[in-house]
Amino acid sequence: MHIAFVASEGVPFSKTGGLADVVGALPRALAALGHQVSLYLPRYRQTKLADPATVVRSITIPFDDKYRFASVVTGGSQFGVRFYFIDCPEYFDRDALYGTPAGDYPDNAERFALFSRAVLEATKILGVPHLFHCHDWQSALVPVLLRTVYAEDPAFRDVGTIFTIHNMGYQGLFPPEVLPLLTLPWDLFTMSKMEFFGQVNFLKGALTYSDFITTVSRKYSQEIQTAEYGFGLEGVLRDRAATVTGILNGVDYDEWSPQADKFTTAKYSPQDLSGKAKCKQDILTAFGVTNADAKVPVIGIVSRFAAQKGFDLIAQIMDRLAREEMIMVVLGSGDKQFEEMFARLNKQFPNKIALKVAYDNAIAHKIEAGADMFLMPSKYEPCGLNQIYSLKYGTVPIVRATGGLDDTIEPWDARSGKGTGFKFTEYTGEALLLAVKHALQAFRDQTSWQVLMRNGMSKDFSWNASAREYGKIYDRVRQMRGVSQATAEKVLV
Repeated sequence: MHIAFVASEGVPFSKTGGLADVVGALPRALAALGHQVSLYLPRYRQTKLADPATVVRSITIPFDDKYRFASVVTGGSQFGVRFYFIDCPEYFDRDALYGTPAGDYPDNAERFALFSRAVLEATKILGVPHLFHCHDWQSALVPVLLRTVYAEDPAFRDVGTIFTIHNMGYQGLFPPEVLPLLTLPWDLFTMSKMEFFGQVNFLKGALTYSDFITTVSRKYSQEIQTAEYGFGLEGVLRDRAATVTGILNGVDYDEWSPQADKFTTAKYSPQDLSGKAKCKQDILTAFGVTNADAKVPVIGIVSRFAAQKGFDLIAQIMDRLAREEMIMVVLGSGDKQFEEMFARLNKQFPNKIALKVAYDNAIAHKIEAGADMFLMPSKYEPCGLNQIYSLKYGTVPIVRATGGLDDTIEPWDARSGKGTGFKFTEYTGEALLLAVKHALQAFRDQTSWQVLMRNGMSKDFSWNASAREYGKIYDRVRQMRGVSQATAEKVLV
């Protein structure tokens, strides 16, 4: 089956978060199962291509005020996946992907509307897929366009659409006048389509028009159908409940494994954990922590700084947590208030809190390998990848029981020797502090702790199983569109 992935970021070409990791890995896993996979991404200033070649010279995109133009550049093929990039310097040759520290780019609706239309037009030349698999609000107009503006286009008559929600908190909200600007019909501005409290909601459009909706963990697919986690769209999702499911993200163990990590100072395995001590000393050195006792546990954080991630809870308990024997190393960037919060904590507790405000992939690997524990107290977490990386590195996760964190971490029971981490449920500083204290207490018994480490290291969250689950969804959507798998395999694209 030919699947076209459409997303706003994907490693190794562009990244701001976990979406890019998924978009970089899932197509490879699907190609390994025999699917034909194309991946469409914007060509940002940050996109580095070894040997770019223009495969579509010009695509005309209508806007209400004037036409815009884009081209398509190929990045070649890797691991059975063909990469295409929508090239429009006016919209994508910028310092960042989505905005500045002051906020989103004001023309994001235009940027990603052009991207979505250009993808559809490009496939008419490069190969119409059996299915479009779209990700998050930046590609949400693909299913909307297919069922409205392109509804009578014979090229797309039997094409299905799958839409994956990576984070319900980001929806693509714009003023109503964006519809005529993008030459979209006004009848989309109704409660049953894209209207959302007086604004146009791109994500709502995708939830309305896609054939099937997935999200990135079983628990999160249930949570987003509730008022607490649905961000106002829970009713739309409940109406579509029969076509909503959760498939847990996988991880790429070629990149995230203590036995093969190219960024770490030492390698180690479940059979020989000795290298982890060297990795611990290396990360403390990288953060400027000197004369630290090797027996003091290191708690790692690698995160986008956003309200979702539970940093307000950390602020509530830090004065008490600082009394415990522990060191916290924090890597991340994002909302200014949280950058400033961690900077204050670093000054207040210089021997307890070490900080780097940055996105640094090499340091992220070093933290996973060198920390003893990994903290993710998220208010909500659709899937989370770092807790899965942490398991493989024997870096014990401390998480809130929400979304994919709840699905992937099993509570540690020292008596039975079963479990992989520590969880708390209530979104309070007290509950977080209690979970951290339990972990710090368990760390004192190193014999038992190594059992806990090895439990996590033995878990397999590779993409193989998840890719097969997506394959089942693709088959189901083909049947929904009235095309059997046998017929699909005969179609030449």
